Parts: sequence; C-alpha cells; structure tokens
Amino acid sequence: MSDTKIPVITIDGPGGVGKGTISALLAENLNWNYLDSGALYRLTGLACVQKSIKFEATDEVAKLAENLVVQFLPSGGILLDGNEVEPLIRTEVAGNNASKVAAIPEVREALLKRQKAFLQLPGLIADGRDMGTTIFPEATLKVFLTASADERAKRRYKQLIEKGNNVKLADLVVEIQERDERDMNRSSSPLKAAKDAHIIDTSELTIEDVFNKVIRLYKNSI
Repeated sequence: MSDTKIPVITIDGPGGVGKGTISALLAENLNWNYLDSGALYRLTGLACVQKSIKFEATDEVAKLAENLVVQFLPSGGILLDGNEVEPLIRTEVAGNNASKVAAIPEVREALLKRQKAFLQLPGLIADGRDMGTTIFPEATLKVFLTASADERAKRRYKQLIEKGNNVKLADLVVEIQERDERDMNRSSSPLKAAKDAHIIDTSELTIEDVFNKVIRLYKNSI
C-alpha cells in the first residue's frame, strides 16, 4: 500500500489547546501510530542546552536535529542519548526553546524525513503546528484546534500548580502570546490552519466534546 493510502489525521494548533491529549486519545481509540512532532523540536532544544549550542548557531542546531538519538517508548517515556527526558521537555522553558529552534528552516528540513517516517499502517495521528500544511498535506482529515490565550494560560497554570510549580498566571499569558507570535510569523511553515482544515475552538469544550467532534469528522470523511 502506498503512503497516500495510509489514513492520516492531523491535529494542529498552538500550545495549550489540547492537541496532545486529543491526539493520544485518537491514537488509542483507532489503534493507530502517533507522532508528537512538538517533542522532536523540544528534544532539539533540550539537546542544544545540554551540549551548550546557541540557538543562533543555525548550522550546528540543524546538524544536531538531524542526528538526534531518540527513542519513543510504548510507556510514553522518551529517551535522548539513552537518558529518560520526557519530564524535562514538558516544561515552559522547553516549550519556548522548541519554538526558537522550530523557527530555523534548516532544523525543519532536518526533521522532515523523521516525521514522515511515522506514516505507517494502520494509520497515523500527527500532532503539531504544520502537520496539515507541510508534513502531511494529503491527510485524510485535518483539524486545527484553537482557544483564547487566556483560556490556554489558565489550563497550563492549573497543570503546573498541580505539579507543584510556582508560576504566575499573568506571566503564562505573556509567554503564550509571545510564542504564538513567533510561531505564526516564522518564515518556514508558520502556524496556520490548512485551507481544508476543520477549525474547532476548544475554549468552552471538554476533552470528551473535542474527541467526539473529531471522531465524527473522521467517520464522515471515509
């Protein structure tokens, strides 16, 4: 079977809209493969920090991205150079660093083949910011999730407080707005909805509401 006949659902959108949660639920429900593309950029950012490579050194960052030694475990863990790093890449700092390396065209090119390699039977749920526009433009179904910056900051604030982090809601709003601005205005694969994407505002919806909407859209697309 050719790649074009392997079903793909892309879930794009900014941080804090529920992409990861919805994507994981879809992958589990459909028993499909799952690509967390954001993790690759977070891993690249983390590797830069660990190896003291400045983000401005674009050639070095791109080379690092191309040669990442990464393993995604069935348990949900992620190994970088053999070390468990999943908790390290889920911080606000890691998210901001991911946004910075994602703005480097050479990094996006380096990670392109890695992302496409996830396209295997029986199907793929691809979570990111340019899955439907750049990586899988022929996807079976494209979904773009949105929510206000304030609502996304509240969700993130709740998550961080529950984990024992000391954060300020106002600071999170600013960080989210700054990251959105950077992601939407980067020269390579800017954050935007594909022309044929179904846009879902999650601000007033539960996870179950969003999941059910996407499942219905998928069933209607086949």
